[in-house]
Amino acid sequence: MEYHLAETESKFADLIWEREPISSRELVQLCQKELSWKSTTTYTVLRRLCDRGLFQNEKSVITSRVSREAFYQKKSQQFVKESFGGSLPKFLMAFTGGKRLSKEQTEELRQMIEDYGNQDSQENQDRPR
Repeated sequence: MEYHLAETESKFADLIWEREPISSRELVQLCQKELSWKSTTTYTVLRRLCDRGLFQNEKSVITSRVSREAFYQKKSQQFVKESFGGSLPKFLMAFTGGKRLSKEQTEELRQMIEDYGNQDSQENQDRPR
């Protein structure tokens, strides 16, 4: 799956994620109100995002096949992989712009790393030998 949405696709996806399940009729009305779209535009964009595996339209009820959280998690991972060779430390250096992190931010990152490290250790212990 491609983890990229154009700006208008992102707004459209957010409308669905915030209200799902939503009927196609309700979605058309919502897009007319929020995005000033005609029904044909709504159905075209919906079909495109369904074809990409993001949503499904069954019996005129739209639901997500990928949650908003999962989509943005994969999008972030894809960005780090493509832009920084998958290196989280390189990404963090670029993201912070060389500025010092606050004590709270440092502690939060430390805790995340520790939790993730513990998760890896637990998975290794659970594997049969």
